[in-house]
Amino acid sequence: MKSAAKGLTAILSIIALGAALSLPAAPAFAGDDGNSKNVTEDDIVRALAPAPKKPLTRGLSIAPPANPAPNAAETKLIQSVRGRSTRSLSSTEREEIASVAKDKPNIDLEITFDYNSANISAKSMPSVQALGRALTSPDLKGSTFVVAGHTDAAGGEAYNQDLSERRADAIKRYLVDKYSISATDLVTVGYGKSKLKDASQPMAEVNRRVQVVNMENKTTASK
Repeated sequence: MKSAAKGLTAILSIIALGAALSLPAAPAFAGDDGNSKNVTEDDIVRALAPAPKKPLTRGLSIAPPANPAPNAAETKLIQSVRGRSTRSLSSTEREEIASVAKDKPNIDLEITFDYNSANISAKSMPSVQALGRALTSPDLKGSTFVVAGHTDAAGGEAYNQDLSERRADAIKRYLVDKYSISATDLVTVGYGKSKLKDASQPMAEVNRRVQVVNMENKTTASK
């Protein structure tokens, strides 16, 4: 009886193993890819390019443009910060830039950095490269962009302000070196931990990011 039981157990084990080997591999789910948060060049162009002007239709009133051109005050601000170093911007100028930027075409890229560092993380490099290609595309080349660095809530105000500035500068340096974008077309600014993307999780990686804003279309940018 014991011999028969052992034989039956062996047969069942072989059947179970064969069934397991014949099963298809488990499907990969969205989010399993370490680079799932990276964006494409087209994503960035669509977000940053000014909305196309719609042709006039008889009998319809003209609505305000979706992305209005900079007014005199905005143009003056933009021209005053083009070519300036990140650290030269006062807190007042940083807030003025943020105020103008909120109504401009923008994209909040989750370009993350190594913890406590201005080194671009390897998993975010595809997004930075897509950004370089987008900013040199015919739709965007020659415009003025704000590159704003942000940190999480770890550490003091002064430390995070410095870190956010270094992170913005790291992106600018990469874009200038690798894609030959004019340094004066990239206005870098740091906001430290003052503008968390996810305030409910102040230490989350998502807060260590860079936002890119199209401040002035190439047709109105003064060179």
